[in-house]
Amino acid sequence: MAGARRRARALALQALYEVDCAGHEMEAAVTHLLAGGRLSEENAAFTRDLVSGVIRNKKEIDRNIQSFAPAWPIEQIAVIDRNILRLAIFEILLDNKVPVKVAINEAVELAKMFGSDNSSKFVNGVLGSVSALAVNRKLLERG
Repeated sequence: MAGARRRARALALQALYEVDCAGHEMEAAVTHLLAGGRLSEENAAFTRDLVSGVIRNKKEIDRNIQSFAPAWPIEQIAVIDRNILRLAIFEILLDNKVPVKVAINEAVELAKMFGSDNSSKFVNGVLGSVSALAVNRKLLERG
């Protein structure tokens, strides 16, 4: 199951990259990628949910990236790293369907697969700060 979920996240990342970099429509990018992705219906739906959630909340997600990586203007972060962060921050702060550690681990693995030599360290560092915020929010909610 973990392998299928990682493939689903990788396809979501590729769709986000395509939308961000080439300006393609979200639905066309996702449909095209899913056509060759060999995912179950459940994991295809997971991919679609991730992409649409990131696109729908992009402004809020980007504000979080800026606050946790203030030395890096959002447009200067490598496109792949920026979209890995968007995907993970969506999962950590907004979606709340997987444990924070899982979202971070998956993001780091995506950074190793698709990013530069330094991507995984950068992504891990930013998401470490994001996870602290997520933990604090959960503590406040329990009150």
